Amino acid sequence: MPERAWQVAVIDSGVGPLPSPGVIRVRRFVDEGDRVEEHEPVADPIGHGTVVAGIIASAAQPVQLFLAQVLNEHGRSTAATLAAAIDWALAQRAQLLHISLGLAHDRPVLRVAIERAIAAGALVVASMPARGAAAYPACYPGVIRATGDARCAKEEISHLGTSAVDFGACPLDRSGLATISRGASIGAAHLSRFIVTHVAAGRPRPVAWERLIQLATFRGPERHYRLPVSAS
Repeated sequence: MPERAWQVAVIDSGVGPLPSPGVIRVRRFVDEGDRVEEHEPVADPIGHGTVVAGIIASAAQPVQLFLAQVLNEHGRSTAATLAAAIDWALAQRAQLLHISLGLAHDRPVLRVAIERAIAAGALVVASMPARGAAAYPACYPGVIRATGDARCAKEEISHLGTSAVDFGACPLDRSGLATISRGASIGAAHLSRFIVTHVAAGRPRPVAWERLIQLATFRGPERHYRLPVSAS
C-alpha cells in the first residue's frame, strides 16, 4: 500500500467554492491568442472539475491536489492552454497528471508537453470515449487511456485492452450533478482514484500498469446481449 501521499495534478475547470480540502495550489490558464497567461483561480464555472477532483480526493490513501484551471465557462480549452498547465504541473512535481477532457485534433504543442511529462516519469491518465472519435491527449503514446465501464462498481476497474482504450472504471458519481455525473471523464477520475488507493506513490508507469492489470475485476470490453424474444 502507498506509504506517502500522491501528488496529483487535476487539469480541468478547477473546484468551487474555493478552497477545497486536499488542494495545495491552484492556477488558472488563459489562452490570449499569442500566449498563455497565468491568473488567480476562480470558482469552478461549470462544476466538472469539482466532481473530478472530488472523486480523486476521496481515495482511501492521502492525496495532495494541484489544480490547473483550463476549461472556461463554456467547457472549452486549447492545446496551448493544456500544454502550459502540464508544464506547470511538472514544475509542482506532480506524480500523476489527470486530464478528464480531450481535444478533437492532434496539436504539436500538446504532443510535446505530454512527451515531456512521460519523460519526467509522471503518470498521465486521460479520458477516452469507448466508442467514437479520437481524443487528445489520450491518443498520445504513454498516456493511460481511461473510460467509463458500466460493469464496474466504485472500487472496481476493468482492463479493456482494446485499440482505443486501456482501462475502464465506474462511470457514475453521486454528486447529483446529472449533466456531468457519467461517462468517460468520470470513469477516468475513478481510475485515478484507484491508482492513488492501490499503487504506491511515484511508481513508474510499467509498475503501475502491471498493478492495474493484476487488480482488474473485469477483462476485455463490455459485451452487450439482446434478450431472447418470447415465442408466444
